[in-house]
Amino acid sequence: MKKIKYLVISVLLIISCSKNLQNQLNNFGGITMKAKEKYKELLNRDFAISKEDEDLQNIFNNFVYGEVYNHGNLEPKLRELITLVSLTASDGNNMIAEHVEAALNVGARAIEIKEALYQCAPYVGFPKVFTVLEEANKIFKDKNIKLPLKSQATVNEETRFEKGLSVQTNIFGNIILDMHKNAPENLKHIQNYLSAMCFGDFYTREGLDLKTRELLTFIMLISLGGAEPQATSHAKANISMGNDKDILIEAVTQCIPYIGYPRTLNAITIINGIN
Repeated sequence: MKKIKYLVISVLLIISCSKNLQNQLNNFGGITMKAKEKYKELLNRDFAISKEDEDLQNIFNNFVYGEVYNHGNLEPKLRELITLVSLTASDGNNMIAEHVEAALNVGARAIEIKEALYQCAPYVGFPKVFTVLEEANKIFKDKNIKLPLKSQATVNEETRFEKGLSVQTNIFGNIILDMHKNAPENLKHIQNYLSAMCFGDFYTREGLDLKTRELLTFIMLISLGGAEPQATSHAKANISMGNDKDILIEAVTQCIPYIGYPRTLNAITIINGIN
């Protein structure tokens, strides 16, 4: 009986040690439970970790899904749209597919995802957008979402400048009219392009409201880096559209893993400088 008793105690000790060892592994370099739960909530599956760079992936996943995604009160759909445009601007193409899938899982419509990506074009350039759309379209097809989606355009060649200028002045005020009036002759075409293409072709589209488009635009600009003057203008525009400083800070926080701290701190400086 004593032998059986000691055997049982030994087994219990081994189990206890194993659990302690597992807890230590979780505490030192493993994936936290909070990160695992958030990832599964978003993507309905467990992490797939490559052994080649396991430590870095664990740090990344714990920070993204254990901390950043559990911070603040951003609506899940908006959080994913913010992530998608930040990744587009910062060349995070290899992460696009996963976040398109997550966006769909938390309730974003395919048209909202497409419009968020389209909105990037005049700010980050068309090549980047075409590249990420290839990844997004693969997910849409996997999810049996019929392509092409319905066009969200509301302007034509005759109306794009007028309607674009109207949206532009609605957001930024009559300073836009002064910029057109006072532009040197050799730069007037730039002002015309901004009104007709950037605002006429994109801001007038359906699928996303202006408040969301302006928030996403600010995120694209701070994710690019080197566009602080434009980011400052759009930070102020966000306030006029109803996105307060707290929302801007929450949106920037979501981007930290993709843009790093220098661009994050530059963005915070811009937000804090808004009167």
